[in-house]
Amino acid sequence: MSHEFRELLKKVGSGAHTHKDLTRAEAATATRMILAGEATPAQIGAFLIAHRIKRPTAEELAGMLDAYEEHGPLLPERDLPGPLIIFGHPYDGRSRTAPVGVLVALLLAAAGSAVLLHGSGLCPTKYGLPLEAIWRGLGVEWRGLSLGRVGQLLEQTGLGFLYLPDCFPQAQALMDYRDQIGKRPPLATLELVWTPYSGPFHLIAGYVHPPTEATMIELFALRGIPTFTTVKGLEGSCDLPRDRVAILNHSGERLLLKARDYDLAGSEIPLGSSEDLIQQLRQVLAGEPCDLSPAALWNGGSYLWHLGHAQSLKDGIQLAQELFGSGRVLDKLQQLAHRVQPSYL
Repeated sequence: MSHEFRELLKKVGSGAHTHKDLTRAEAATATRMILAGEATPAQIGAFLIAHRIKRPTAEELAGMLDAYEEHGPLLPERDLPGPLIIFGHPYDGRSRTAPVGVLVALLLAAAGSAVLLHGSGLCPTKYGLPLEAIWRGLGVEWRGLSLGRVGQLLEQTGLGFLYLPDCFPQAQALMDYRDQIGKRPPLATLELVWTPYSGPFHLIAGYVHPPTEATMIELFALRGIPTFTTVKGLEGSCDLPRDRVAILNHSGERLLLKARDYDLAGSEIPLGSSEDLIQQLRQVLAGEPCDLSPAALWNGGSYLWHLGHAQSLKDGIQLAQELFGSGRVLDKLQQLAHRVQPSYL
């Protein structure tokens, strides 16, 4: 048993009226000890559930990210066309609505941006459809790639994906605790705001509850992240809703985007089987209209405009139509699959 960790646990787990927040340094120490396995399983489980009940502060999250930066992977700066776009989607995936995040990444890469995603396999507590499974369904196998190989692909194709079990097994090992306590611990927030890249980047982070947005913005200031976008997205992802106003915050500037202003509003597309989703994604990539097309155009067009590829949101939607319709996004997928597969085999 770690007596040092026990003191940190006592601080956050003393109850609603007597608990104390950790300093940034203390949060970093606790996270290092968790990642290194220096705390016992009982201590780790107690810490995670106590910290969830208390709710993490921005300073504590900053310390946790300090530990991630010290113990986790960090891609060296690559020769990219501009700041790397890093999307923070929840690792436990989607269970209710059809995701289009992979389409957005391919579209942005086809337009000239470089995009990094990260995630894992099936994760607690939702056990929804993860990004990795969607990529695999489209013929791109990210599992088994080294950090250096992901960096090469990022430079060659404009796309990269860090698979947690391969690149950060210490963090992957904590998934068992998420399953056993039955709740997402504050460590799960890190997957939304983790930036494993040493060069300039633009972080896009999804969230569900409004207080999370305020905490994220304070966290970004503490971590010195000047360029960011928070998104109140579908199931906490970076996917913009079509049935309500999309709420974004770009480096302190509030953006309210309405799909109905561009004739793309409608009910969110339910998530059926993974096979059905992959079929619809392939239809969009082939330029064929389907139920998922409005969501792909709304998200793709919004991000093309937001990230500087179009002068207006309307122009962004038109550009998304052109890129899908011309086959350039499908070409990007095929280029990526061709470059990834030989290294995997």
